[in-house]
Amino acid sequence: MNLNLKRQLASWQAVMALLLVFVMASCGGKDKVGTENMISGSSSKTWVAKKELTASGEKDKLTEQEKEETMQFYSDGRFAMGGGGSLETGTWSFDQAAKKLTLRFEGQDVTENFDVVQLTDKEMRLKDATGGEMQLKAQ
Repeated sequence: MNLNLKRQLASWQAVMALLLVFVMASCGGKDKVGTENMISGSSSKTWVAKKELTASGEKDKLTEQEKEETMQFYSDGRFAMGGGGSLETGTWSFDQAAKKLTLRFEGQDVTENFDVVQLTDKEMRLKDATGGEMQLKAQ
């Protein structure tokens, strides 16, 4: 084989290997969805709203009421959401394979379904049916 051709082939292989490394690194990004235990902890975990985005990706300012609200998830499948003197309770379920969080409100015929965009021990990003996104942080 020609020496120049060997050098070109070696250079091409190096470029392809580097490209593969970049692709693999980008696939391991922040959009990881963890386990059910990350939502509730071993017995319970409290979450607060950090940021809200519209369906078009624009930042939507949190109201004072939203800043005061907390959501507490219990490991037995119950949740409590409150702030500003109000309290709503119900049950929750998480389908890790489908990346779906479902909230069923007690005493109401209301169920809310969210796509879980990201879930770690400290952050949770939920997308609603309209495409809006709520970013929560664990307390």
